[in-house]
Amino acid sequence: MERLSQFSTNTNMSAFTPFKMRVVHLDLKGAPPKISYFSEIFPLFHALGANGLLIEYEDMFPYDGQLRLLRATHAYSPAEVAEILRLARLSELEVIPLVQTFGHMEFVLKHAAFAHLREVTRFPNTLNPHEAESLALVGAMADQVLELHRGARWFHIGCDEVYYLGEGQASKQWLQQKQNSHAKLCLSHVGAVASHVRARHPGTRVLVWDDMLRDMPPDQLTASAVPQLVDPVLWDYGADLDVHGKVLLMEKYRECGFLRLWAASAFKGATGPSQALPPVQHHLRNHEQWLQVAGSGPGGLLQGIILTGWQRYDHFSVLCELLPVGIPSLAACLQLLLHGGFTEAAKRSVESFLGVSNLEVTDTMIGAPSPAPSSPGPRVLTRLSGSEGAGSFPGSDIHALVTQVSLHLRSSVDALLERNRYVTGWFSPYHRRRKLIHPAMVQHIQPEALSLLGRWHTLVQQLEAALQLAFYPDTVEEWLEENVNPSMQRLQSLLQDLREAAVPPPLPHSPGWDPAQDP
Repeated sequence: MERLSQFSTNTNMSAFTPFKMRVVHLDLKGAPPKISYFSEIFPLFHALGANGLLIEYEDMFPYDGQLRLLRATHAYSPAEVAEILRLARLSELEVIPLVQTFGHMEFVLKHAAFAHLREVTRFPNTLNPHEAESLALVGAMADQVLELHRGARWFHIGCDEVYYLGEGQASKQWLQQKQNSHAKLCLSHVGAVASHVRARHPGTRVLVWDDMLRDMPPDQLTASAVPQLVDPVLWDYGADLDVHGKVLLMEKYRECGFLRLWAASAFKGATGPSQALPPVQHHLRNHEQWLQVAGSGPGGLLQGIILTGWQRYDHFSVLCELLPVGIPSLAACLQLLLHGGFTEAAKRSVESFLGVSNLEVTDTMIGAPSPAPSSPGPRVLTRLSGSEGAGSFPGSDIHALVTQVSLHLRSSVDALLERNRYVTGWFSPYHRRRKLIHPAMVQHIQPEALSLLGRWHTLVQQLEAALQLAFYPDTVEEWLEENVNPSMQRLQSLLQDLREAAVPPPLPHSPGWDPAQDP
């Protein structure tokens, strides 16, 4: 923490960026960090130029009463939420809580107690907007979250990707009336939720993801009360973001009566549901283009930018890049926003903050060339280069070890099982099923397999220990089971088959010969 305090003056550069608010998104529906990790990482966020946090609690919030069943096994307690807010204040990070209230409601609608509120009975994605109980439900969720975030200037109600809206029976009947439309149905619920929040918390402005609003007819947007109730967050995570199209969309929103807009980029979690390492160059290009949008769009509209860091694509999907693995990408993107581009000065700042040297950015990741330990194959970018080998930022050990596993574990096992001439030539699947092997081949296969297994076992033990310091047991179990166990089990299975095949068969007995008579 003492080292980070040296860089506090760097945030003075915020005067040169078009984004007054630079908000880091914490997606807690997957791999939620322990409070101790927040205490380490929040000062770094601040030093890098962030001044806000968008916290998407999902099932990590300590809901109470009838909502208590929404809590995850390791949900934060009210005291832990208070500690998160205290730590954020210490690092001058303004917290914006986010509660999904329309789409992405899987963590609520998966429960039998709330399944009757689904828009489509089979799918837990979307809330039925026709039921009074639906508004009461999300209103209660919002009230409980805001009760622990008193004085919050902003509250995000989600409302993105409201899949299957209009496909429920009640919606189909409602849409048969000539004056009704999908846009009106969506706006009605968004307006009702926003009105509830504003009525209970007059000093809180409501944010909403904008994708459901983009293609709505301007006259319907204008006629609704929604432009006076919410501030749209225009999100686009692409490296090929359409700058001109975004400027036109901003102008459309302004003409419809929206007085404040936000942008949303991504530093991780936006390039594949099972992505393990952020493609940093992709994310840098995304932020460069958002700077172009900010410089070309209507002045005074954009309040800030939310740097999203998705951890799951939805409640049921696998984990994508872990937060510590995304820190170098976040650092580069924040410094790009402050410097107006990823300049040499921005690069030097990132190196200083992360405690690394010779920073290199590629389409794969951010780091410096290094081969996997004793593994075959060409040198590739695997880690950050610095005095300690992997940087000194919080979670840098996780970053380095995850990088090794992600880039080399599977490929090294593939190389042994699929390209080693002794394995493919003398211990193929045919041989393994029948437990057949030439005894001389055992000495060519077994030592290499044992050595490879031993090296990876040691590294995985180090990774597991590092993960346990930052995350809860279910996260550690899930990440290892998804990313480590399959390859390790392939190696162990090879060795088990080899041991069984190497057992010499009993000598055949010749007819009429009695071994007991042999001198």
